[in-house]
Amino acid sequence: MPTFSILIAAYQAAGFVADAVSSALAQTVPPHEVIVCDDGSTDDIEGALEPFRERIVLIRRDHRGEAATKNAAARAASGEFVAFLDADDFYMPERIEAMGELAALRPDLDIVTTDSLLELDGQVIRPYYDEDFTFEMDDQRTAILERCFIAGALAVRRKRLLEVGGFDESVYTNDWDCWIRLVFSGSRAGLVDEPLLRYRLHEGAQSSNPARMARGQAETLAVAARTIELTHSERLVLASSLAMRQRAAELEEARLALLEGAPDGRRRSLAVAARSENTLTTRMKALAGAVVPGLTRRLLVSRARRRWVAASGVEVSRKD
Repeated sequence: MPTFSILIAAYQAAGFVADAVSSALAQTVPPHEVIVCDDGSTDDIEGALEPFRERIVLIRRDHRGEAATKNAAARAASGEFVAFLDADDFYMPERIEAMGELAALRPDLDIVTTDSLLELDGQVIRPYYDEDFTFEMDDQRTAILERCFIAGALAVRRKRLLEVGGFDESVYTNDWDCWIRLVFSGSRAGLVDEPLLRYRLHEGAQSSNPARMARGQAETLAVAARTIELTHSERLVLASSLAMRQRAAELEEARLALLEGAPDGRRRSLAVAARSENTLTTRMKALAGAVVPGLTRRLLVSRARRRWVAASGVEVSRKD
């Protein structure tokens, strides 16, 4: 079984990082090391980590964002695989053991992951993978251009991660960008089809901003179109996926502009209404937003839902 370094990128995470570290240290197969990389937090993260100081490696650095923090932790690691754990999530006790067994059984895999449970306010909402969002087993090159079918809290062979340059600090959905580069440089991914991670959704999470997430997805695909060598059929798939993400970004940005009463709300709604690719229902709603923005805003507020949209497109929402 290969060795696993668990990497926890933390920023303003003093209130919940202890749960993540506890879960990392409670694995049935102990990790090679647990590295917490603090991204310039101003809260008392050292106090939160004090009970674990003899069992973890703590790296402190100036605030540069999640991608830079994960890169720093990966460079400091020495395990064959680096396993990512967000500071607000936690591993089930068997997760490292399960990923290690898969990696030992399939040494051709550079990426291994498990299913997860999406949790909101302490309540499990759904598994990450279901009949509507599946893990791709066969044509992973095409699938990774259509959607980020690989769950973000995965383990990746450290050597391969460094070979492709790690996470791009200029890209918002940098996980998806990195997995695209890995897959197109020859890596394959495998899944243990058991929910062995709890993925906690909360207001501060990156995925809690659907408009920014949708725009980041479009930017990630635009970068791939410029930098990845694609076949003709793959380029067609990417173009279709990019157009869909751009429409989604326009829709989310128009909705946000109306909710906030932004001066450009009417213009954004008209742009959505003018797109023939959008459904008739979407176009009519957008037209209503342009014609009577005040009424539309009140309706949006009255029907407001808290929404989280992952880089993959997996969405969870709840009406307050």
